[in-house]
Amino acid sequence: MGTSLKPANIEMPAPPRPNPRPDPRPDPRPMPDPNHADCRGVASVLSRVGDKWSVFVIMMLSDGPKRFNELKRMINGISQRMLTLTLRGLERDGLVTRTIFPTIPPRVDYELTELGHGLSRPVEALGKWAKDHLDRIEAARTKFDQRNDG
Repeated sequence: MGTSLKPANIEMPAPPRPNPRPDPRPDPRPMPDPNHADCRGVASVLSRVGDKWSVFVIMMLSDGPKRFNELKRMINGISQRMLTLTLRGLERDGLVTRTIFPTIPPRVDYELTELGHGLSRPVEALGKWAKDHLDRIEAARTKFDQRNDG
């Protein structure tokens, strides 16, 4: 006869398995701190703001509205697709507005919102800091690479 391959007793829930060795110690994982409940939200904003292309777009738009192709020419190395995705993400986050003018062909301008202008100041400060310290950072990288290549 052998073993039947048809499922049996499928209406009955399986009883919970007992823990073979109950641990009398409390759960070592700490309870989530209610003061850190917004960390995920902050992380998502920082991932947008920390994206290199977003930083460049914000810097280029800080002095006024620009058209798509103008931005593409100003930001060396960005592809059309990446610029489109970056602008769409910045628009979604309320940092950039997109204005379509009813001309033939349609003209589209991108501009920082008030929120975006508020972000442009720290972004520009970060860019200035990077430019001012580039020589020291490159020297530290070279020293690190020489020390770790051998």
